[in-house]
Amino acid sequence: MERTFLAIKPDGVQRGLVGEIIRRFETKGFTLVGLKFMKVSKELAEQHYDVHRERPFFTGLVEFIISSPVVAMVWEGEGVVAAARKIIGATNPLTSEPGTIRGDFGINVGRNLIHGSDAQETAQREIALWFKDEELVAWQSHSKAWLSE
Repeated sequence: MERTFLAIKPDGVQRGLVGEIIRRFETKGFTLVGLKFMKVSKELAEQHYDVHRERPFFTGLVEFIISSPVVAMVWEGEGVVAAARKIIGATNPLTSEPGTIRGDFGINVGRNLIHGSDAQETAQREIALWFKDEELVAWQSHSKAWLSE
């Protein structure tokens, strides 16, 4: 079963949107298998955003993600990486569709509420970076039979 990494960023936590964001993935039918409410270390932030290290906005990304607690999550389900990206919406909330998290609640590119893995390979790397294997819980929801063929 496919897994993805999602993180509700400091602006999502500070604005009280944690429950609303989690609700959207639960009602879609995905299974939450990992959850942490945490203060991100500078080291973890730099590792997470390493792909942007040479870009001028790298320092701002790191400073923002360590500025306040985040909610780190691992979700499981068929096609969860692509579906999560659709639920999240475009990076820029001003161009994100209504009905998406960013389209409904986002303010600007720098305050876009949530991070989501962009591919299965990225998800695997990010999950391993943010979670130990023993922090992930394999379980099956009683409603699974109603969500698949």
